[in-house]
Amino acid sequence: MTDSSAPTRRSVAKGALAGAAALFLGAAAPGAASASGRSRPPLLQLPAPTGAYPVGARVLHLVDRSRNDPWDPGIGVRELMVTVLRPAVPGSGFPWLPQLTPGAAGAFAFLAHLIHPDLPASGVDWAATLTRARDGAPPLPGRRPVLLYSPGGGDARTMGSSLAIDLASHGWTIVTVDHPGDASEVEFPDGRPERPRLRTTVLGPDIDAATFRTMIDTRVADLRFVLDALGLDRVGVYGHSAGGTAAAQALHEDRRIAAAVNLEGYLDRMDGELLPVARQGTDRPLLLAGTDGFRDARLDRSWAALLAHAGPVARRQLDDTHHWVFTDYAALVPQLHQAGLMTAAGRAAMVGRADPRVTVPAVRHLVRSFLSRHLLPGRRGTGHREGWR
Repeated sequence: MTDSSAPTRRSVAKGALAGAAALFLGAAAPGAASASGRSRPPLLQLPAPTGAYPVGARVLHLVDRSRNDPWDPGIGVRELMVTVLRPAVPGSGFPWLPQLTPGAAGAFAFLAHLIHPDLPASGVDWAATLTRARDGAPPLPGRRPVLLYSPGGGDARTMGSSLAIDLASHGWTIVTVDHPGDASEVEFPDGRPERPRLRTTVLGPDIDAATFRTMIDTRVADLRFVLDALGLDRVGVYGHSAGGTAAAQALHEDRRIAAAVNLEGYLDRMDGELLPVARQGTDRPLLLAGTDGFRDARLDRSWAALLAHAGPVARRQLDDTHHWVFTDYAALVPQLHQAGLMTAAGRAAMVGRADPRVTVPAVRHLVRSFLSRHLLPGRRGTGHREGWR
């Protein structure tokens, strides 16, 4: 059982971890920027994975014919796009998977500043960033422990690429799940009269309690459908913001989920009503991970309600950071700031002031060690804990 009490305060380690700079400065980074390209948009890079395995990727289109789409009932079914990331056969014969396809990048270039006002409204080639997963690379044989990922409200699954690929490089199979209508943009294999190929978010800047309820209920149903569609059992789920809320509630509702990580998602329905997981507690491991920059009375109240129950629940906090430090923005926003496309205040408002060479490894370790401890028999996560309190 993990510690369910509020730990004492510790600040983020100020020095970069040994070797952490290689995450960002490795010579083998795909698509490295040339020294002569200063007039072009900055080429944003994602941190390299740290595990022993190369990673392969496969994109799947899943259709749930038992449900209609809550955001656009005219579609008639609920469709999802997911990416499966897993250890792959070594080899360079497969291209690096882009973080965003050209179509998705075009939509995101328009929506990014509207969803996250601190991001630049122009000057970024969002289609140029490559991940460290090989598109179509065949998986290594053998069974692997499985994790599902649900992104934050208004975000697409692609903004969780770095953490997911790092987990896959350590031997996990990761399924990142988009929630169409909620996500900033989702690109399908085709378009139809009832549904365009590229769906963009219906969410506005001010979400009311009814919309939030629909979003969380839909996400929980989406996650449970993925388990059905892929024939999965005894999995872990992790998610950020609304995805963290959904991960915690899905743990409560579905016994196939053995452990979950909530990366700073509320455990209420916005109108003050606690979610069932917070009211009733959980008998399976759940991690509540947050930042000092985003912490507020609503989060504290809903998390405290869950922590008041006896159960395997732990709370951790990363200091000198903010809400999107749990996503790819942890690495991308400092690069945008360095390129003069974001202000220091904008950077702090999104990911905090802490060095990404510290925060990226810290987040990766926390998620991996918690889920390893509770999903891999006889194993406990190892590594640093600097920055967590």
